[in-house]
Amino acid sequence: MAPELDVKKTHVALTYKHGSPLISCRFDLSGKFVFFGAQDFRVWRWEVGTDKKVELKGHDSWVRGIALHPGGEDLLTAGFDGRVIWWPVKGEKVTAKRTLEAHQGWARAVAISPDGARLATVGNDLLVKIWSMTDGKLVRQMAGHKRHVYQVAFHPDGKQLATGDLMGNLFHWEVDTGKLVRQLSIAALHKYDKGFGADIGGFRDMRFSRDGKVLACAGITNVTNAFAGVGNPLVELWDWETGKQRVQHSAKAKIKGVAWGVALHPEGFLIGAAGGSDGGHLLFWKGAQKEEFHHVKLPDTARDMDLSPDGMSVVTAHYDGQLRIHKLTEKA
Repeated sequence: MAPELDVKKTHVALTYKHGSPLISCRFDLSGKFVFFGAQDFRVWRWEVGTDKKVELKGHDSWVRGIALHPGGEDLLTAGFDGRVIWWPVKGEKVTAKRTLEAHQGWARAVAISPDGARLATVGNDLLVKIWSMTDGKLVRQMAGHKRHVYQVAFHPDGKQLATGDLMGNLFHWEVDTGKLVRQLSIAALHKYDKGFGADIGGFRDMRFSRDGKVLACAGITNVTNAFAGVGNPLVELWDWETGKQRVQHSAKAKIKGVAWGVALHPEGFLIGAAGGSDGGHLLFWKGAQKEEFHHVKLPDTARDMDLSPDGMSVVTAHYDGQLRIHKLTEKA
């Protein structure tokens, strides 16, 4: 009998040591593989529970954006080299199916529409671009952001798109027309540091709930040193229909770091992964409670996370070059 979900029993069940510091990670739809980006300018596929690792060679810089096609056969990666690359999920040797020179400067994030027909990308050229998944052609591009665009997410209805930038500005777009529907400000996700003359913050992750009623946004707040990135991890939940904040989630211990990843669990709670000068952390929140109901200290700084398709595990990517699979259950 399989263990039942119990987040207060969360533990590291598997570890895979890659070597080069990790930047990003995503489960495939079967949960069999984890795809991850590293500072070696490569994307890799790890077969969970084994030592099998396959290289996906095609980027010339770090890869922060990874998106899985809803059909389960393909994935897309977005790199700081400006490229977006199509890959097959399976196969003993994985080679690129298509490469787009998508953005001038960094391509920071990529998302695929729920029907699998389109993809959206954002980057340092301040543009939001929508492409055809069928032939890779540009469908339309939208301008409006004044600073680097960090994140993008399709609404579950496939007709709406959310993008977030360095300044904490959230744009709501109409997918079929490219019309800007509204602009919201999540002020807590941005600060201008007068001492260093620099802006810091922005959307480090962005996820819709399955019903599309809530948008979760992750980043850093209360910044005291922009150069060193010293601040507190923050996750905000926004009501998509009203455009109003529902709750602002933080950590009881006021840990230093960035909320690099967030996931809305089907059982109604929220998971955040944070990393920074205070190490790595998994934080669990529920409802309108601002502070976490459970907190797991991780062995090393976390830089991304993803929830498994069955909702029973979380994978985290770490600066020490390791992937860690955390079971949200009691130890078997």
